[in-house]
Amino acid sequence: MGARELPGYCSFTKAIDHLGDRWSLLVVRQLGVFGPLGFNELIRSLPGHISRSVLAERLRRLETLGLVSRDGAAGYRLTDVGGGLMPVLFALRDWAETWLPDDPAMVERDPDVVLGWLAQRVRTGHLPAEPVVLELWPLEHDRRYWLVLQEGVPPYACLTDPLLDAGRYVYLRCSLATLLALARGRQDWPDALADGSLTTAGVADLRRLLPSWFAPHGSAPAGADLRR
Repeated sequence: MGARELPGYCSFTKAIDHLGDRWSLLVVRQLGVFGPLGFNELIRSLPGHISRSVLAERLRRLETLGLVSRDGAAGYRLTDVGGGLMPVLFALRDWAETWLPDDPAMVERDPDVVLGWLAQRVRTGHLPAEPVVLELWPLEHDRRYWLVLQEGVPPYACLTDPLLDAGRYVYLRCSLATLLALARGRQDWPDALADGSLTTAGVADLRRLLPSWFAPHGSAPAGADLRR
């Protein structure tokens, strides 16, 4: 059977050819969820690390396809054509959440994304008044990551030590798979501590409160945008 005999085959391959790269659909998603964004805002908001030259090329391509337009000082926005992709992207997200297994290598490849997921699960109303630093040290390597938590302040992640008060650190050790499961809400903090897949060190009072700072398994992330 030739390709022309398969309904929609050519349209499907055309979509893959134009949009099936590492960044194009991510750019569409950011603009669809957050509205008009400037070039520098896109650089900062996209998960992972994209170079300025690659982003500029993707934006030019999306403009040529009619999915994105430039709106002066407001930056880039989706056109009506680009907006038509959003239900498709949400459906793809939901399918991936249900069927695709977690990839522990993502923690090493895009640690800022995983830390962002972890931050979304923070229960801001349960945090201490003074800042607490979670130092995350995966068992597989010597790289460490930091998440700073404080009541009334949005959680923020660091790829370098924020060098806050040493008495406010909680040190966490676990596998990459456990870290990803906690970040995605597929494992509860009390369970990880009970079965030994997560170990902690630091001030005892802070360690005891640690599980209460995160939304439990099966609940929506406390700070999540449900459109993501």
